[in-house]
Amino acid sequence: MSNDTPKTLGQDTLKQVFVHNLNRIYFGKCYLDAHLDHLKSLVSFNALQQALQEFWDDVKKQIVRMEQVYKLIGETPSDKNCNPIKSIVKDEFCLDEGQSIPVLLDMDIMMYLQLLEHINITSCHMLIMVAEQLNYTTAKQLLTECKDESIDNDELFTLIIKEYISVN
Repeated sequence: MSNDTPKTLGQDTLKQVFVHNLNRIYFGKCYLDAHLDHLKSLVSFNALQQALQEFWDDVKKQIVRMEQVYKLIGETPSDKNCNPIKSIVKDEFCLDEGQSIPVLLDMDIMMYLQLLEHINITSCHMLIMVAEQLNYTTAKQLLTECKDESIDNDELFTLIIKEYISVN
């Protein structure tokens, strides 16, 4: 631990940690929301297209919930920091490389979306712990709902991969 890092974080520092990480997942989800239509258009497997629509619907609900969290804590979203989720999506999931068979593209999309959901699950888990410390009861519940949806989406993509492998 650095000499500058306190053994316990005060309320102000905890709130900064909370807002910083909320900004990261919020703007990552907003960026993803703006690009899911394009991803959906690339998919060849019907079940994956349906899953992407369900995932997209969940992304929109998560954005609304996070906006509620910002209001509850009296903060405004700020996109001033580097955002790893945005960077992954900006890379276009490395989908600019032409694939010889559609299954490769579909699998790449599922892998990257699961990666993003794992980041979201981990981020929400940490935010829930910080919300508990800050007594943000309603924010904690909203973030738990976001986390649960991300877990469900991760499981959905896993099921589709299993279906895809057994169908093809």
